[in-house]
Amino acid sequence: MAGHSKFKNIMHKKGAADAKRSKIFSKLAREITVAAKLGMPDPDMNPRLRLAIQNARAENMPKDNIERAIRKATDADGENYDEIRYEGYGPGGVAVIVEALTDNRNRTASAVRACFGKFGGSLGETGSVGFMFDRVGEIIYPASAGDAETVFEAAIDAGAEDVQSDDENHAIYCAFADLGDVARALEGTLGEAGTVRPIWRPQTMTDLDEDKASTMLKLIAALDDDDDVQQVYSNFQVADDILERLTAA
Repeated sequence: MAGHSKFKNIMHKKGAADAKRSKIFSKLAREITVAAKLGMPDPDMNPRLRLAIQNARAENMPKDNIERAIRKATDADGENYDEIRYEGYGPGGVAVIVEALTDNRNRTASAVRACFGKFGGSLGETGSVGFMFDRVGEIIYPASAGDAETVFEAAIDAGAEDVQSDDENHAIYCAFADLGDVARALEGTLGEAGTVRPIWRPQTMTDLDEDKASTMLKLIAALDDDDDVQQVYSNFQVADDILERLTAA
């Protein structure tokens, strides 16, 4: 889903409302553990861990859960997770990227492939759709952080490349390599962000009719429901009237 469109806002809220909090916490904890294991267990010395903790706090993840996830990184008997990216096509030729953290590559690959097949898609090779996306940093602030002009000026001063604002959020985009620096600069002017993360941002969008959009949403929901799947990105869009019907269902 591109940028931080009205569609993305609605689907984010719907997904958060539908998902069990324990599943959300599990995915956040897995990212914290991997970040701590790949770098230092100290967030001040580990940018990825710092962002993971910040995003966990934004979801009101208890401090004990966060600390437990960090400790697991130094546990000799703890799980080892591999970072895997799957790419494929959904209904109507929509490009889809799935990011996963898994301790069993065969299990995850089988589950992801089954989801694509069930909802009229097909799993491709790594790189089959990645060229349609840009790897960028995304920083989300609530609308209460300031008016659109104030946030835009702060973002540009911090080194961001693009800002999209609506009634609920400000979405700030920057080069992937600059994410940490831009986030820290913004924190000094706007306070702590809601989420800070690298994303795959589509270069162009694919329009879907109501039937294909409905199936596409089911594919994304099925992928999101898998414990190993961390993020799902796609490049589809639908008309506002179709969106309202689908999200009201």
